Amino acid sequence: MKPLLLVLSLLCVSPSVFSMDGEFWYFQTSAYTNHWTHDPDHNNHQELIGVERNQADGYLWGGATFLNSFSQRSYYAYYGRRWVNEQYPVYVKLSGGLIEGYKGQYDDKIPLNHFGVAPVIIPSFGTFYGPVGAELVVLGGAAIMINVGYRY
Repeated sequence: MKPLLLVLSLLCVSPSVFSMDGEFWYFQTSAYTNHWTHDPDHNNHQELIGVERNQADGYLWGGATFLNSFSQRSYYAYYGRRWVNEQYPVYVKLSGGLIEGYKGQYDDKIPLNHFGVAPVIIPSFGTFYGPVGAELVVLGGAAIMINVGYRY
């Protein structure tokens, strides 16, 4: 019964709550990570902090710092695009950029890692309610991550 009440209450909300029009900043952090394969060296607590600028035309750019799968401080600088569903509060995002931080014995754990820097493409699937959002981030063949964030 409670899920039905939640759905009915969402239908009564102003459509602007489901809008991603205009430009905005998006601040996010990681809430959950799960690696596809078990490895005792894997870290599932990324401590991600990210800042992203979304343009009205759907393009975006940003940066994040996080602990990688092997607890090394890493950085991601990227450019991308989001596609928003006009009827539902969902979107798809694709970003591409450079990750720095896989070093030492783990430098071969990310493809094309040269001098500690590797190019990556990261797809995400998100939802939002007003300024609050959540994304399911697919980290290639390594893991999935759920991020939560706030638009400003």
